[in-house]
Amino acid sequence: MDKQLSIDAVAAAEAQEAPAVIRKPNARDFIQLAKPGILFSNIITAFGGYWVAWGNSGESFNLPLMLYAMLGTLLVMASGCVLNNYLDRDLDTKMTRTRKRALPTGVVSPKIVFWYGIILGAAGLSVLSLLVNPLSGLLGVVGLLVYVLVYTAWLKRTSTLSTTIGAISGAMPPVIGYCAVTGHLDMGAWILFGILFFWQPPHFWALGIRRKEEYRAAGFPLLPVVHGNELTKMHMLRFLVMLVPVSLLLYAYGYVGEIYLFAAIALGLAWTFIGLAGFKTKDDDNWAKRMFVFSINYLPLLFIVMIIDTIRG
Repeated sequence: MDKQLSIDAVAAAEAQEAPAVIRKPNARDFIQLAKPGILFSNIITAFGGYWVAWGNSGESFNLPLMLYAMLGTLLVMASGCVLNNYLDRDLDTKMTRTRKRALPTGVVSPKIVFWYGIILGAAGLSVLSLLVNPLSGLLGVVGLLVYVLVYTAWLKRTSTLSTTIGAISGAMPPVIGYCAVTGHLDMGAWILFGILFFWQPPHFWALGIRRKEEYRAAGFPLLPVVHGNELTKMHMLRFLVMLVPVSLLLYAYGYVGEIYLFAAIALGLAWTFIGLAGFKTKDDDNWAKRMFVFSINYLPLLFIVMIIDTIRG
């Protein structure tokens, strides 16, 4: 009987150590590789940029142009997300929230993911350059190269500046949407760029504080990992303090009306007060969660109000 128990124990141990059977990839895997949550929030900003530019242009609404601009922007963003997954595949195996994704688990091969990202990028840039205008295509190229090469392949692994520099690429969607209408960069485009640029670091650093030990284990020199929570909170507050007046410039330059003005003030001050609360909290994780959740809601709310105000005007 003891011999049988030993055999059973060995069998159980071997079953636990045996590699999991790798299933075949499905459509959901490829959708998740493009990070649909990021795509959804950013396409709202691209549409907001387009709508603000059109609302102040005095021209008739061009539905095909709007659809091409949104499609091209979506494809370029999806390309960046897929190639980000490709380049981070080794580090993703070390993080709890990413190790079960299709690429780290081997469900989808790196070669397929690489070409998937390249095809998406080529398609998106072609749509923007040929069916929208050359400037939109150029902005797409800049955003894609900064995100994939400068942010993901270089700074993300080597410097705490990765989040700040990477924010350049994240600020491109509303600018692309705006320039799809105008065909040139003006103050409206730069203000939209500024809103997204100053929004991103406090948004991502909130996640970084919550997942600090995971980022540390994976080897990412994120600001909270290298310099701790308190200094990170200070930097977050600096970006929030700059975000509020920049968001109000759309009203100051006459692109939107009072509805947007009051909403931008309320949202900006609310987020800033949450940020200030971080210096008194005894529970950084819970505070960072509040910051992160508010940041996710801040962006679509601000741009939805922006769109509504433009329609009203």
